[in-house]
Amino acid sequence: MLNNEFLKDLSSRITRLMPVATDLREEVEKNVQATLQGAFARLNLVTREEFDAQMKVLARAEETIARLEAKLNDLEQAGSASPGGGENDN
Repeated sequence: MLNNEFLKDLSSRITRLMPVATDLREEVEKNVQATLQGAFARLNLVTREEFDAQMKVLARAEETIARLEAKLNDLEQAGSASPGGGENDN
């Protein structure tokens, strides 16, 4: 999920843009932060660390697929080069 510090900073910046009395500023800031936190939670966002980890998993999977495709291609070529063309002679 998102870093609480990021939400605090964002809500603080938003409330600084509003002409609000000083005694109401804290309350408005907390409400803005809660609203932002709820909105971001509904978006199903992931952290940069989670994203980077998934990118590494994806890269490893792509490498494995490429190796398996090459191996399958080699096996298919070896099968077609063998006597009988690799097909059943029934």
